[in-house]
Amino acid sequence: MSRIGNNPVAIPEGVTVEVKDNVVTVKGKLGELTQSFDTVEIKVEEGNILVTRSSESKEQKAKHGLYRSLMNNMIEGVSKGWTKELELVGVGYRASNQGQKLDLALGFSHNIVLNIAPEVKVETVSEKGKNPLVKLTSHDKQLVGQVAAKIRGFRKPEPYKGKGIKFVGEELRRKAGKSA
Repeated sequence: MSRIGNNPVAIPEGVTVEVKDNVVTVKGKLGELTQSFDTVEIKVEEGNILVTRSSESKEQKAKHGLYRSLMNNMIEGVSKGWTKELELVGVGYRASNQGQKLDLALGFSHNIVLNIAPEVKVETVSEKGKNPLVKLTSHDKQLVGQVAAKIRGFRKPEPYKGKGIKFVGEELRRKAGKSA
């Protein structure tokens, strides 16, 4: 039995949810998200979203909790928004942005220029004596995670010195160097 799938998702003030033809549309102050679904039933009752399944098949059990979590993430996204912060650790690593263009200097012979999707707001913070930060904000959790993973993929943190792009608060597994 899915414990997560059985929990109702509360709809906060200012958010509207519409279910039509196996597509859920969530609208809020930060934007609008749509999600198609299958094998489960989604109902809007008394300010809550209920996700139910008709049988105990393995596929329906798997998707029951999945769609409940997706609905919760959509509602939280259009009401509060999602933020990911990336930290550039390394000598000479820099980040700057002009609008939706992110310019990264990561120790390669050239800078990496990345065009960020218009739904994601990008912000760079550079303070003297601290590592540069890249802040990504959007109402779509999947899109923010995807963009953050792409940026992190340019220079993953290495285990010896810890240089690279890491998420803020991420614990790295460090290795000892060669012993003489």
